Parts: sequence; C-alpha cells; structure tokens
Amino acid sequence: MLGVFTADEMRRLDRRAIAELGIPGATLMENAGRGAAEAIAAALPALGAPRRGARVVVVCGKGGNGGDGFVVARWLKRRGAAPSVVLASPATEVGGDARLKLEALRPTGIRPLRFEDDRAIAALLARAHVVVDALLGTGSRGAPGGEVARAIELINASGRPVVALDIPSGLPADGGAPAGLAIRAVMTLTFGGLKRGLLAAPGDELAGRVSVIPIGVPEAEVARGVTTFLLEAHDVAPRFPPRARAAHKGTYGHLLLVAGSLGKTGAAALGAAAAMRSGSGLVTVATPASQQPIVAGHVLEAMTEPLPETSARTLALKAREVIAELAAPRDAVAIGPGLGLEEETRQVVRSLVQELDKPMAVDADALTALAGHLELLRAAPSARCLTPHPGEMARMLGVGVGEIQRDRIETARAFATRYRAHVVLKGSRSVIGVPDGRVFVNPTGNPGMASGGTGDVLTGMLGAFLARGLDAEAALQSSVYLHGSAGDIAAERVGEESLIARDVIAAIPEAFKRLGGARD
Repeated sequence: MLGVFTADEMRRLDRRAIAELGIPGATLMENAGRGAAEAIAAALPALGAPRRGARVVVVCGKGGNGGDGFVVARWLKRRGAAPSVVLASPATEVGGDARLKLEALRPTGIRPLRFEDDRAIAALLARAHVVVDALLGTGSRGAPGGEVARAIELINASGRPVVALDIPSGLPADGGAPAGLAIRAVMTLTFGGLKRGLLAAPGDELAGRVSVIPIGVPEAEVARGVTTFLLEAHDVAPRFPPRARAAHKGTYGHLLLVAGSLGKTGAAALGAAAAMRSGSGLVTVATPASQQPIVAGHVLEAMTEPLPETSARTLALKAREVIAELAAPRDAVAIGPGLGLEEETRQVVRSLVQELDKPMAVDADALTALAGHLELLRAAPSARCLTPHPGEMARMLGVGVGEIQRDRIETARAFATRYRAHVVLKGSRSVIGVPDGRVFVNPTGNPGMASGGTGDVLTGMLGAFLARGLDAEAALQSSVYLHGSAGDIAAERVGEESLIARDVIAAIPEAFKRLGGARD
C-alpha cells in the first residue's frame, strides 16, 4: 500500500527528516529533483520526444517547487536533454534551498529566462518537446495570481505534454476543485508520497499518470503515522492463494443473500451470480415467495428459499424468523439489493442488522432502512460492511450529497469510526473506511460502471469473500479492488458506453487471473 498525505502531513515529514534524521533540506530537494529528472528522461519517448537533445522547458516559481525544477533542469542536461528554465518571478525573490539550486545552474550554462514577454515565452513553449511545471507546490493556497497565473495559462495553451512536479500548480493538495487556473498534466511526479488531491476528481484528471519519487527518507519514517493508503494489487493477491487439491465446496463458504422483490428480481440474480463467480462454495438466495421461481430461473448455480411477503411482494415481518433460521448454518449474509422500501421490510432489515451474529454485507435498500437508526450498528454482534453510493450515504447521515462529496476520505473515516462499521463510499476512487480510523482509496474502476446493477455485483462479491472466511477489512478491500478491476476489463472488451452489470460479472474470472500475476 502507498501512503496518502495531506499537505500538512507532508510538511511534518519534511521537518522530521531535517530535525530528527539530520537530512538537510537541500539534500531532500536534490533527491527529489534528481529522481524526477530520471523519470522524465525515461519517459521522453512516450512523450514524443527524442532521448537525446529533447527540448524541455522547466517553468519555475520562487519557492521549493521552483527549487525542484532547477535541479531537474541540471540533471536533464547531464542526461543529454536541452533544458531551458523560465522564472515566473524575479531571481532576487528566490530564497532558501531553492536559491542554492538556482545558483547551481550557473556552471551548467543554463541561463534562466524571466517571464516578461508573453509572446516570446509562448513561442518557447510551442517549440518544446516537453514542459515541466515547477511553479507551485503543496504549500500554495487559493487561486494563482500574477505571473504564475499567466504562466499556467500559457503552459496549458501550448498544447505540449506537461509533467508536473509534486502536484499540478493550482490544484489543492488536499483535494477539491481549483480556486482558479490549474495545470493540466499528462504526468505528475510527486515527492515522498501521494497527495490526496491527486486521487480525487478533478485532481486525478488534471494530474495524469502519477508516480511517487523517493526523496531519501527511510520507508519506515515515511509510513509513520500514515492513516490513508492507496490499495495495490499485491495487497489483495495474497488473500487468494492457489486452491488445495483436497478443497470442496464447503471449503469456500456458504453465503445467504437476502434480496429481491416484485420488479427487482434482477438485483438478486446479479448478486448471486457475482457471488458464485467470486468463488463462494454455495449461495442461497432468500427472496419473497412470489419472486422465488423467477430468481431460481435466472441463476442455476444458486439455491433459493421463499420468504413471507407483504401485499406489495416485499419481505413481511414474519420473514425475520425465517431468515434467522436460514442464516444459522451459513457463513455470512448479504442483504439489500432490490428489497424495496415497505415499512415492514425496513423493520426486518434493522432487526437482522442489529441481531444476526454473522458477518454481513449491507447494501442498497437495506442502507435506506438504516437511516435514522445508525446507532444499532455499534451494537451489532458481528462485522457489518456497508456499501453506500454518495446518495445513500447522504440519506443515512441526513445531509446533502455535496457535503458527502466535499471530502470523501474524511466522510468514510468519520462514519467507520463513529459507528464501528466497515464502509465503502462508492464512486470514482471508492474510499474504504475501517473502525480504527484507517482509510483505503481504490485505484480500479471506470465511469462505464455507473449503470444499474453494478452495485449488486459488488454486494455479491463482498458477501462471497465474507463467506470464504476473509475478515471484514480484507473482504471489503478485495471486493472493491476486484470489482473495479473486472469493470476495467469489461470496458476493454465492450467500451465504457455499453458496459452493463453482466459484463462486470463476465470479467470477474479474468480479474482473478490478473491478480494471480501480482501474487507471483
């Protein structure tokens, strides 16, 4: 897993490196710039530039980010490139370690140009193979102004591939929309660790491909105190070792999926199919009696059980005892897809969430049933894994969707710690919160998955992993990562525009195969 930092956390890491580890700030800057130069040199062919003689224009501000840019220019020249440096402020305003790096350019023959003539700078940018953005770092606040804003405007208008150092200038390091102009980069080389603003919209689009450049701080020190992480394939892969030759269907658990109602049997069928594709040994779908033949006809590999129903063909209060009996010999329960919102049904859901001593995935209409009753999660006898989209999270918390989306990481963290539940806030870069306050950002998935039924697929996958014996944290991480990976594979096959939930299910086997490659 890769640590994800706020600007404040990164500043504290820098201070610890200098004060406690004795690494001078100038050395950290040198390490950052040299590592970035090596990454740029390696990427030149992919950026459409020659390996030698590449015209690289490094546009620098007066602070630490500009200092990184000066180092990049110096090392790129050593690598055979032809760098130019443009200063967006007078050289007399460059101070601290950045001043030392500016002075170190003199022996190389690189003479920084002042940003004074827009037309001349625009012409220089237009001739570049690559532009490097070294204007503003993670410490900047608010909308860029003056020459920095003009520089951003000209860089974006140049049409040249842009590599941003640490974070695209103008983008808030902690996430959210830029207050003004911001760099649009094809690649961002971020120093020491990932920044939150690079992982959430619109930052993920403005940043392009993101790579972390080490700055010489020991890994153990970088990891100290980190509470937010980016999931990687090798975090998930070890949870799915090759199957033992003596394995049987009982080895991989029995999931009880409580789902479906009149007109919503598809949700139950999708969840069951996804659970089977995710390796659950057995799946039983419990659904209103009138809908049971329909569900059974859609998923041949799953068993079905009829439940007492209301006149609206949703779960009746009497279904609670039947479900409890069905759950007793099963390994895990998933509840919610297509259940409907009748009051009797909601009462059944709340009772089961509060009382069943089985790990449980809670989704869709079951989440709505919990609105106004979230405290019962704290008293649940076993793990509860909730999978809300922003609208469902807003409903549960009684706030607007905008408030949920304003800081998705802290929303998930606060919910998980307050209610002692495991939760994934779905969407672009889904965010997983666990009760001890750690948060995990998922890198897989694509906009094509924004269609009906894909959430039911996630519920089935999560339920399967709980039934297979993974703990709640591992099951939630694994299901979210593999669900997104299957969605990405489906998008490769059919495109994002035409992607539907069944395409995601069909891609689950390939997602497991690719995960096996990460394990090896």
